[in-house]
Amino acid sequence: MKQALIVIDLQEIFFSEEKNYLYQHEQLLENVNTVINSAKIKKIPVVFIQHTDQNPSDEMAKGKYTWELHKGLYRESNDIVIEKITWDAFYQTTLEETLKKLGIEQLIFVGAQTEFCLDTTIRIAYSKGYQHNLLVKGAHSTLNSNQLSAEQIIEHHESVWNNRFVQIQPLDLYKL
Repeated sequence: MKQALIVIDLQEIFFSEEKNYLYQHEQLLENVNTVINSAKIKKIPVVFIQHTDQNPSDEMAKGKYTWELHKGLYRESNDIVIEKITWDAFYQTTLEETLKKLGIEQLIFVGAQTEFCLDTTIRIAYSKGYQHNLLVKGAHSTLNSNQLSAEQIIEHHESVWNNRFVQIQPLDLYKL
């Protein structure tokens, strides 16, 4: 099954200001880079999804430092970058067309935020026929909400997704 790694919204906003730090952001970056490195060695295409707010004053508006993909990500010039304007990485983007052009049958997900862009994209991917997808444990994260801690949000979503929308895999499978 031909795979693609989908790296969602790992942008500077989540690493440059303490108030916006993702849960375990330093370990998250290390884990995501482990998965990216594994994908590159296995010649799996890496697709970076970049949230782009349409309001020019927003912190995630195109061109702002906080909008940039995190400088610590293992990125190469031939990696695909797709901007999105909603939680759904398929909505009004070239993601589906890109995946079809590459002959992709299975998606591997990492990124942020667990309950927003990751959740929406995982479910939409399933509805679009990508029904054998993977999620790497420890390679996605979010922020605390008013109701739940980031850890609780992650645990909850993993319990809902696992063996329904994705199969959760341990990070160890990606360590070389």
